[in-house]
Amino acid sequence: MRVARLASEIDFAGWRAAARALRAEGVAPEAVVWTVERELFDLETPLAPSGASANFTVPAAFVELAEQVVQNRASDRFALLYRILWRLEREPRLIDNPADPDMTRARDMAKAVSRAAHKMKAFLRFRLVEGAATETYAAWFEPAHRVTEATAPFFVRRFTNMDWTILTPDACVAWDRQRLTVSEGADPADAPSEDAQEELWRTYYASIFNPARLNPRQMRQEMPKRYWRNLPEAALIPELIETAQERAAAMVAAGPSKPPERKLKAALRHARDASYDGSLPGSLDDIATGVEVCRRCDLWRDATQGVPGEGAARTPLMFVGEQPGDQEDLAGRPFVGPAGQVFEKALAEAGVARDRTYVTNAVKHFKHALRGKRRIHKTPDRGEVTACRWWLDAERRLVKPRVIVMLGATAALGVIGKPTPIGANRGKALALPDKTQGLVTYHPSFLLRLPDAEAKARAYAEFVEDLRLAGELAQLI
Repeated sequence: MRVARLASEIDFAGWRAAARALRAEGVAPEAVVWTVERELFDLETPLAPSGASANFTVPAAFVELAEQVVQNRASDRFALLYRILWRLEREPRLIDNPADPDMTRARDMAKAVSRAAHKMKAFLRFRLVEGAATETYAAWFEPAHRVTEATAPFFVRRFTNMDWTILTPDACVAWDRQRLTVSEGADPADAPSEDAQEELWRTYYASIFNPARLNPRQMRQEMPKRYWRNLPEAALIPELIETAQERAAAMVAAGPSKPPERKLKAALRHARDASYDGSLPGSLDDIATGVEVCRRCDLWRDATQGVPGEGAARTPLMFVGEQPGDQEDLAGRPFVGPAGQVFEKALAEAGVARDRTYVTNAVKHFKHALRGKRRIHKTPDRGEVTACRWWLDAERRLVKPRVIVMLGATAALGVIGKPTPIGANRGKALALPDKTQGLVTYHPSFLLRLPDAEAKARAYAEFVEDLRLAGELAQLI
């Protein structure tokens, strides 16, 4: 029996060196015991098996997968990875086998790590450290898996001009605006208590909470209760849920709020002239107001309202869909219906935060046909897409994305201006005339319509990979 000793719970480099030596010696997986025998920050070189060396290669996808799996808390992760490495010599296509039990477990571990990293980005809250010599913030977080060090660069990019420390039971990371340092894990008592800003945050959260869209089951799925104790807004959630129905009824009774008279008059003036006198919207608010009164095509007649894009005012990543659906038409927001839920889920798995992107549609009004009381989606024609492209171009000019993801053929027509086959072009960057990069992929509603479970799973996996590629190109992940 051979013992492979690693320096830490996330010692990928140590596992890689030991696994390479073990495989070169021909040591079978069942003859290896993997153990962590040194503390995370012991700087001594970990012991690794000695023996022959051999040159061999493995798919890059396996190395990427292994780097994530090592962060999982499963006790058998090192043994599982070595077993897969051992099998790859005799089964070079193993990595592509979706039904293999070892690969399925490894992929599930990697997905769990990706989710843990996403939750850390979404639910970590900084607090001001009282009495610090300089303005410093600290946060306590308990990630489901050991993702602290891997996720730290995200916070460096997000909070570059701020001194901060993130405390977790596994490790602590600190940024002083110049250097990122790692130290051993901490205790919850080391984290600062509530600061004055949290009352402002709770006020903001209560103000943006939309009772008409309340879905407690979905809320708990996206924001598990294990994270609530570290979220200042969590104390408000029970009362907000309890009063949601009453507040939603009050919103319906109040009716929609009118836009400022000045903006409404300007938008109406523009709407009377298809050329818009060459006048361009100066802000995303101007676009939202203009879309509401747009008469460039006839789709406004049967729609409840115009649905402009939403998201970060300046971001390197823009998503363009086809048009609002039934629920988007009622809510006045893009991607909030069933397709929107698929989109949100895939974004999370890809490691892209939606609030750091801009999401819009090629066409801003819902095109549909009545079937009884149901409104059935109809695909916009080329004329309608062309008419609405004026608004899409205005959004692109203001948001200034480096990467535009086109969700479906209609979106590609709106962005590129000509038919663009999805299957032949997805998965690769396309150079657009304004020097942005374009990516085409499936529309989430296409995934919902696939009847075959295997085809749906395969298409969804490709969709997630496309979103991950977009995030990497835009440098958001």
